[in-house]
Amino acid sequence: LVMTSTPVLSLYIYYRLRVDLDADIAHASVRAMQATLEQATGIAGRLLQRADDASTWMEIYEGVPEGSAFMHALERETAAHQLADVLASGSVRHLECFMEKR
Repeated sequence: LVMTSTPVLSLYIYYRLRVDLDADIAHASVRAMQATLEQATGIAGRLLQRADDASTWMEIYEGVPEGSAFMHALERETAAHQLADVLASGSVRHLECFMEKR
């Protein structure tokens, strides 16, 4: 009997903030989105700022058991919280998705 399991994913999303935006406003927007996302999925996100560039941020979501459902919720909440408005001109949210090597 061969049992296959759904891989547990870790998502890393990085982006640059608008230079004309108050970082506190961006921080509040991202944290509000993460709180709503956690209520919907049970996955708590982390928010990091690049050590040598305060305008580069990264969201981390670990232990994601169902990538497709989580991605839909993430897209929905990102749009609902208008996170595109905090991005630098020409910037996008870059997503990297990893799974544990067993």
